[in-house]
Amino acid sequence: MKISINRELLIGPLQTVASVVEKRQALPILSNVLITAEGNALTLTATDMEVEIIVRVNTSVDAAGTITLPARKLVDICRALPPEATINIEAKENRAIVRSGRSRFALSTLPAADFPSVGDAQVSFKVAVQAKALRDLISDTQFAMAHQDVRYYLNGLLLEFTPERVRAVATDGHRMALGELVWQTGVKEGVQIILPRKGVAEIIRLLAELDGEVDLQVGPSHLKAQTDSRVLTTKLIDGRFPEYGRVIPTKSDKVVVGDRETLRQGLARTSILSNEKFRGVRLALKHGQIHALAHNPDHEEAEEEIAVEYAGADLEIGFNVVYLLDVLSVIKTEKVQIELSTPDKSCLIQPVGDATRQYVVMPMRL
Repeated sequence: MKISINRELLIGPLQTVASVVEKRQALPILSNVLITAEGNALTLTATDMEVEIIVRVNTSVDAAGTITLPARKLVDICRALPPEATINIEAKENRAIVRSGRSRFALSTLPAADFPSVGDAQVSFKVAVQAKALRDLISDTQFAMAHQDVRYYLNGLLLEFTPERVRAVATDGHRMALGELVWQTGVKEGVQIILPRKGVAEIIRLLAELDGEVDLQVGPSHLKAQTDSRVLTTKLIDGRFPEYGRVIPTKSDKVVVGDRETLRQGLARTSILSNEKFRGVRLALKHGQIHALAHNPDHEEAEEEIAVEYAGADLEIGFNVVYLLDVLSVIKTEKVQIELSTPDKSCLIQPVGDATRQYVVMPMRL
């Protein structure tokens, strides 16, 4: 294999695929990137056996071939070279020579035939979705995923495909984020899949700069997301996601409407002196205002009065302030609506004017 490519054409795709490579791998080959030169294109592939990313780059190919090279070392070499440098890569036996200007690097290779694939040939259904809408859907809900929960299915994001909608749901047992996208999916009945945390992060990164549509192929154990030049395949979590509809409060008689940014800033200031472990904040609802109070074991206190639209009965309720701030940080509308009932019941937070997002937060005792 022998290729010549501009540094600017290579470094972006190389960083994209290298993002899935873990520093410590059980198999040495998983630390490498698979490079295939054929026709007038270069194909880069990396995987950790859970997520696989393939990126295609148009470039001149002097001699076709396939090799694997240490991913992070190759990224570091490209970063260290000056902008607009020309990089020449030539494979010889079990080594590859990388040249650019007066620089020369000899890298060890591993057999390309040993490089694994996580692809799943079986496809249950396909759907093309507007990339930006899907990215926003996943970004607005993924923060509520659990971290290393023994209930492994909570450590991922539920994607539910119905004939007319795509839903995303995440929960860690203390809060839940639900979003939906109105879209003709073509499925005849509802299908649920659970994406792992790393797959979620890589899908968001894949869609970050895409304006068109992304093709999704769903199989029994894999999801493949494909654009013109990139393919991401992620394994799915095998498990049954909780019935999320039961968690959404339906009998809330206290409704608060407030400016999202005013609420966010007020709670952020109050959280400064909250207990570092439990992060509790007490909210006292009164006519036209929320009185937020936090204290810590050092007997320090923070108080904040936040003006809101509220005409219901007085109520005191405690929350983990981080959960509230997470919700207020992803909502994009100017105003939010908070529905409550009693101090021991969950609250429902929704953007005013946007029925496609719902957030549920459980209270805590203070």
